[in-house]
Amino acid sequence: MKSRDKEMFVNRELSWLDFNQRVLDEATDPTVPLLERVNFLAITGSNLDEFFMVRAGGLEILVAGNVSSSGPAGMTPRRQLSALHERAHRMVEAQYACLAELESELASQGVRRRAASELTPRQSELAEAYFDAEVFPVLTPMAVAGAADFPLLANLALQALVRLAPPPESKEERFAILPLSAGLRRFVPLGGALETDFEYMPVEDLIAMFVRRFFPGQEVLEFIPFRIARNAAMSLQDEFAADMLSEMESILAARRTSDCVRLETAARVSRSATEFLLQGLEIHPQSLYRIRGPIDLTAFRRLVELGGRESWRYPTWTPRASPQIDLSRGIFEQLAARSVLLFHPYESFDPVVRMIEEAARDPDVLAIKQVLYRTSAGSPIVSALRTAADNGKVVTVVLELKARFDEARNIRWARELEEAGVQLIYGVKGLKTHAKVCLIVRREPRGIVRYCHFGTGNYNEKTARLYSDLGFMTSDPDFGADASAFFNAICGYSEPQRYGKLDQAPTTLRDKLISLIRGEAERKRHGQKALIMAKMNALVDPQMVRELCAASQAGVEIRLSVRGTCCLRPGIKGFSENITISSVIDRYLEHARIFYFHQGGAQLMFISSADWMSRNLSRRVELMIPIEDPNHRRRLRGILETCLADNVKSRHMLPDGSFRKPPVARGSKAVRSQEVFYKQAVETAEETLQARRRAFEPHRPTGEGRRRSR
Repeated sequence: MKSRDKEMFVNRELSWLDFNQRVLDEATDPTVPLLERVNFLAITGSNLDEFFMVRAGGLEILVAGNVSSSGPAGMTPRRQLSALHERAHRMVEAQYACLAELESELASQGVRRRAASELTPRQSELAEAYFDAEVFPVLTPMAVAGAADFPLLANLALQALVRLAPPPESKEERFAILPLSAGLRRFVPLGGALETDFEYMPVEDLIAMFVRRFFPGQEVLEFIPFRIARNAAMSLQDEFAADMLSEMESILAARRTSDCVRLETAARVSRSATEFLLQGLEIHPQSLYRIRGPIDLTAFRRLVELGGRESWRYPTWTPRASPQIDLSRGIFEQLAARSVLLFHPYESFDPVVRMIEEAARDPDVLAIKQVLYRTSAGSPIVSALRTAADNGKVVTVVLELKARFDEARNIRWARELEEAGVQLIYGVKGLKTHAKVCLIVRREPRGIVRYCHFGTGNYNEKTARLYSDLGFMTSDPDFGADASAFFNAICGYSEPQRYGKLDQAPTTLRDKLISLIRGEAERKRHGQKALIMAKMNALVDPQMVRELCAASQAGVEIRLSVRGTCCLRPGIKGFSENITISSVIDRYLEHARIFYFHQGGAQLMFISSADWMSRNLSRRVELMIPIEDPNHRRRLRGILETCLADNVKSRHMLPDGSFRKPPVARGSKAVRSQEVFYKQAVETAEETLQARRRAFEPHRPTGEGRRRSR
């Protein structure tokens, strides 16, 4: 089948850029509220920053190493790098065309970005006063004679290149660099004609008005804002690291000095200024992006934070209480009676936080074991773990220091947890620990009971309000035994365990998925019904793509929801014609992984921390959890089918790798899956509340009350 790889595979980098285009489509959608469109545009900017630092950065390393082998899609690293720049340049043009449209709509509603030539006399006074008080005392220009003494510039920080006229005794132009991100506001408010108006100026435009004050007696020829992205595609060789914490700190320091992989400048930059920057940064011209607007679209999140203007935002969807958990009662009492499946953010993340907080205070809890990958800045879960250690419980935390771009935060948490007496493990050598699992060991009258939480998302109460994820809470002894074996394996020297229920990457998870896919194909060959449905963030792994295509050739119906990168071309006759792929982009980030296999009517259902990517299946510690309760399985199947039926916020993948909105037949019902899920959560929560109100519970006298009545 490898001989047909070019026909089967979409290039990974180009697929990712297509995903970012789908996010940009939300920013251009007039049915999306105005400030939400601005937010989607800012997200595309942030996404593109990370793409250059990681994906383009990795290709730069391969090109520099003269690696010429082709990937599954038949493209060498050099060809991929060229193709991604070509596509990214078009995307940047589309981003700023979108910005121009959004700014026009914002201006009609009183939110305006002002150019220097548009300022009123009063606004000019405000701008000058701000410059004198907040900018001039802070900034210091750096004279740069040439490429040899080019200064070290911060990654993703706004800078300005100033070109000065030659002195009388010379013909050579002079250059200086002004760092513009040193605690300055990105957008300087200028007031407005009405109280409801908001007018502002980007700080670089304000500085350009008064830049000559930094160079008295000199002629300023040019003031050019610019920004660089540095290569972050560096990995920690942790099998050789004696001290993981200090080694990770050195990696973070190396990122500050790594090669430049992208240069953004104002579009009006002169040839001499361009050549000066390209030479000083040692960057190829294809990595130069001339920007027709304010550099760094992520800055426009400031506008999203404007007060009021609720009609410009999505209606508030408050997470609802899960009908399976009553937060007025103890968590462990309820989990002892039944397992719970949570669907965030439609259902609150509070039960997960409450479980760990209760465990920290409960005198019957003996131990807490937890994997932390990404957490919030003021994490209540980390606070609860510290409290548990203070209360004398055995607390073990597997803290993944290699969580990209969260390394610095995790290093801070590591030091705090160690000081509190928490037993800390920095993951597994050679692998990232990406599994989402918490184990609580409690002494009860019936003996030692283990309570578990398994999730598809991080232990982060803030992103749990923004990401669509699943959590499974249980006191099932088989899951508890597996969770104990999992922590023993990754925290000690034991060999990877064979679990009773769980599957783990990189040991059994890939083989289990392949076996399940092949099982569907075999049943189809024998004339039985065969169906695979799956929801994930990315489908990249070549072996998984080939297995799915082989099952399609056997006649298996395969329905996939893949939010991001997808390297499989669906719908190719005689090859992948039985595979359909869709992608949902909406107000919440689709993050849950759900896998369904019909298996002769057994209808196996799993949730997982792992996408179908090589890194997840081969280079990370991941878990796949079977969901066996019939009610939970029905619910998960409903989630899958609703996502796949979405015809409002989904895009369907075509055989050429592009995406388009699905056609909606006349008279058919519009299905926006996230709206369906929220309405279901609201209705279920209300029904549960009403049922509790109707229930009569006798108020029994306490022992003290009985003694007084005697």
